[in-house]
Amino acid sequence: MELMEDKKHFEYGQKEIDYLKRRDKKLGVAVDRIGMIKREITPDPFIALVSSVVSQQISNKAAETVWNRFNNLVGNITPEGIIKAEISEIQGCGMSLRKAEYIKGIAEAAISEKITFNLLHTLTDEEIIKTLTSLKGVGVWTAEMLLIFSLHRPDVVSYKDLAICRGMMNLYGLKELPKEKFQVYRKRYSPYGSVASLYLWALSVL
Repeated sequence: MELMEDKKHFEYGQKEIDYLKRRDKKLGVAVDRIGMIKREITPDPFIALVSSVVSQQISNKAAETVWNRFNNLVGNITPEGIIKAEISEIQGCGMSLRKAEYIKGIAEAAISEKITFNLLHTLTDEEIIKTLTSLKGVGVWTAEMLLIFSLHRPDVVSYKDLAICRGMMNLYGLKELPKEKFQVYRKRYSPYGSVASLYLWALSVL
């Protein structure tokens, strides 16, 4: 989904790769086979959060269409631009009433400074998750994805992400993945869990 003209990617390099290969031989083999992964990030956390709500429970293609309509409606994706739009107009872009209300709520939180989006980067991962999940329509998974794909946090592996869990099961030949087992691997990848997540996503489609 095109959010910004100047595309940025989650940056990592040989240091992270070498560390993960030392810590986990199976993951290391997968890293060598897959090579470097380029995943786009959206550095503006407000835009990233609104985009994630727009994209919830619909295909990438549908999300792109809805996003483009929404962009045309509000001009720039800013709290002020969203507040000016009527709920019915936001719905008209192809969103449910509930999604439209969630997006309005995010904009209201920004304007009222309930959440200061440009200061999120000063908080810990746990503080950011707690802050964002105080908003309606924003769950732990959404907050964790924002940590990776907006704030570029280095050590996020989400148990709530089905594809990450599937990738982990494929990598280690597991039939099930209780949280205790997941945590063992997550700790093994630390402090570069986000890079491990990129590879687990790639492994989820095997």
